[in-house]
Amino acid sequence: MFLFCFCVSRCKNLFEVFGIFLLFQADSSYLYINKLYIAKMDQMSPDNINGVILAVSSSIFIGSSFIIKKKGLKKAGASGVRAGEGGYGYLKEPWWWAGMITMIVGEVANFAAYAFAPAILVTPLGALSIIFSAVLAHFILQEKLHMFGILGCILCVVGSTTIVLHAPHEQKIESVKQIWQLAIEPGFLVYSAVIVVVVAILIFYYEPRYGKTHMIVYVGICSLMGSLTVMSVKAVAIAIKLTFSGTNQFKYFNTWIFILVVATCCLLQINYLNKALDTFNTAVISPVYYVMFTTFTIIASMIMFKDWASQSGLKIATELCGFVTILSGTFLLHKTKDMGNSASGSGRGSVSMPTRDTPVFTNSGSGRSSSSDKVAS
Repeated sequence: MFLFCFCVSRCKNLFEVFGIFLLFQADSSYLYINKLYIAKMDQMSPDNINGVILAVSSSIFIGSSFIIKKKGLKKAGASGVRAGEGGYGYLKEPWWWAGMITMIVGEVANFAAYAFAPAILVTPLGALSIIFSAVLAHFILQEKLHMFGILGCILCVVGSTTIVLHAPHEQKIESVKQIWQLAIEPGFLVYSAVIVVVVAILIFYYEPRYGKTHMIVYVGICSLMGSLTVMSVKAVAIAIKLTFSGTNQFKYFNTWIFILVVATCCLLQINYLNKALDTFNTAVISPVYYVMFTTFTIIASMIMFKDWASQSGLKIATELCGFVTILSGTFLLHKTKDMGNSASGSGRGSVSMPTRDTPVFTNSGSGRSSSSDKVAS
């Protein structure tokens, strides 16, 4: 206070006084936010912290793998037939294989994250891979990041931080049988039955009639089955974690049932996701799939593991706000991903407009070549 009064006495202008006042206010606000952040971090369980570290590491590796693989695809396309045109020259490129290894490491880290932290914390952090991919593409592949793309990245970081600081604690699980008891409770059995019935209707009725013209059919199948995949992946990850701790969980038939569910759901997802990528615009599929997959995963985790049972309404609302913030950043980043390149290629006086993307529910032939590249990668 003495320092503030001294500064005021030395000022010649009222605006200088006002500026110093704002400086002190900003400093005190920063200290308050910093104390709040430290307090929230102290409240996080060690398992949640380990899960966050693994999830963020996974995003870094997966986001980087896209750039490394694309660099390999470009080198292969320069000396032969491009992957989008049916070429397989990228299989001889060390860069492409380095990208595949990087992606595998990222997926392993993501798998391990589910053994420590709840799915409601791990799954939304997958959006960070989009940020790392966009930033690396800006510097390595010269794919310029538009101002709105930077804003999308900031929104993803803010939303992820909000979820991390308010995420529920992981339940103490001592055996895979405990997870099995959660899986056979009436609430989750009803959810699983509804998912299976809806997916069967989509596959056998809607897919033959509307699959080629309505993206929501393919993405819906992948997202719905993805929620069951994550629950089973979490069970298998915890079983492995407990086994390494000295308690063998693979002697129980429950563990092998979870493994069978993971294998079945993954094969189904890969099949229909490839169909979606081969038919529709990747720029639209990515954000829509992320939104639907994450939403259904959070719902499944809430029903099976009751993640929100021990939380107050304020914390739940804050987590939902963080999730919506991530969704906003993801859509903004995807919708403006080509604006930076078009702006740099146009003249100074011209105004560049983003290209029109594929509508969410209908097909467009413009997306076939770009999606084919992604399938090949």
